[in-house]
Amino acid sequence: MKKPLIGMVAALVFAGATALAGAAPATAAPAAPVAQDAAESQTALTTRSSQVAAAVNFAGTVALSNCSGSLVRLPKSTASDPALILSNGHCLETGMPGPGEVVVNRSSSRTFSLLSSTGSKLGTVRATKVVYGTMTDTDVSIYQLNTSYASIQSQYGIAPLTIAATHPVQGTSIKVVSGYWKKIYSCSVDGFVYRLKEGDWTFKDSVRYTSSCNTIGGTSGSPVVDTATGQVVAVNNTGNEDGETCTVNNPCEVDQSGKVTVRKGINYAQETYGIPACFAAGNRLDLTLPGCALPRP
Repeated sequence: MKKPLIGMVAALVFAGATALAGAAPATAAPAAPVAQDAAESQTALTTRSSQVAAAVNFAGTVALSNCSGSLVRLPKSTASDPALILSNGHCLETGMPGPGEVVVNRSSSRTFSLLSSTGSKLGTVRATKVVYGTMTDTDVSIYQLNTSYASIQSQYGIAPLTIAATHPVQGTSIKVVSGYWKKIYSCSVDGFVYRLKEGDWTFKDSVRYTSSCNTIGGTSGSPVVDTATGQVVAVNNTGNEDGETCTVNNPCEVDQSGKVTVRKGINYAQETYGIPACFAAGNRLDLTLPGCALPRP
């Protein structure tokens, strides 16, 4: 995986991280009006997709202490719902979940730096819990914040990114937006991997990037944004760094016949289209909903 930047990190990386963390916060953008009813609430949120499609930037992304992430909504979320943050399961503050381990509704007070369109820090938002986290079949963490989308938009002028509810398409132009490094990678969906094996973990139906998305440590959890729709279609999580076979930081591709392929220097993401089917009204996780295929505890 594009490992969290903790512990013994190279001095050069540490210097870069320190410089970014020390950037002065920007003045918040003019407050957007808060929706007055359900219809207006939905309109206020859905407008975000068309705005983002014109130019993908850092608005809606966040920086974690060791990873990247994004402020996200589901297709049916409303402005009054508690806001959600999307990142990787291996970025959880408690460490990487083991194979078969699923975290649900666990208390958390983790903080995230909310970024402006240019990547400057607007402020800090705080979680109340980890709604969902796993590295089984996928590599995802979803945090619930102690505030709503409407409050964030009113205070900072930032709207959430929408998680698409449809499978990504090969050849789609995408951008991987790292809030940790304040860097945007541009490439395309090269294809899909039946099984991506990395150490003890196995991910299903992963997105493989074309080579120009040469993501590095700290980009873990970055939203993968479809440039045509402005919606999140995957979450960045790993890449083969050294050409090794199926080891940590060197995932290998396994097809349906069991054939193993190693692609040194190629990076991957985990699809997110299955997430909306697991949430009921009010951004409430319900893994028993029809169509929800996320692993259960």
